[in-house]
Amino acid sequence: MDQDTRAQGGTGRTRGRPRSFDRATALEKALMAFWERGYEATSVSDLTRLMGIGTPSLYAAFGDKRTLFDEVVRVYAGSHGAFTDRALAEEPTARAGVARMLREAAAEYTDPAHPHGCLIVHAATNCTTPEVEALLRDMRNAAITAVEDRIRADIAAGLLPAGTDAAALARHTGAMIQGMSQQARDGARREELEALAEIAMTIWPHC
Repeated sequence: MDQDTRAQGGTGRTRGRPRSFDRATALEKALMAFWERGYEATSVSDLTRLMGIGTPSLYAAFGDKRTLFDEVVRVYAGSHGAFTDRALAEEPTARAGVARMLREAAAEYTDPAHPHGCLIVHAATNCTTPEVEALLRDMRNAAITAVEDRIRADIAAGLLPAGTDAAALARHTGAMIQGMSQQARDGARREELEALAEIAMTIWPHC
């Protein structure tokens, strides 16, 4: 019987025992672990050590490693990673939304308060679990689609030229976000990424 099966089964002595840890705090520690190490390189033993809980408690509160990671991704998307959706939703044009998105990426990806870069990008590194690969790929592609939809809306409204290639411009934005994430992991400073963001916006067409 493997470790995961034993942990999921637990024992009669632990089942029903009151939880002795703060779930939100433990979840945030798991988020930081996956963000720093990626999905594949973060083991269950790493998680229990960093979260400060036993293996039975981890499985009882969060399910297996994959289920825990799914929850971590949802939390990340609604907190550290939410700046992208906010920028597109709150700014009056696609151009302004993407410019804000890139500026805020430069700040978020280099913030010393947490691991550098983007969890959705970095957690896929060297990942051999197809379901996790698919989850993260779908999230990255959905972000590109959201930008493309906003660009198409601006084309229809006459805010961008009719001949603008919305798909290519959106994919360029995705490439910038993903590239900035990796450069932040490699030590790029905030001001260096902000300069990169400014250059990236120069390709946007004007009416």
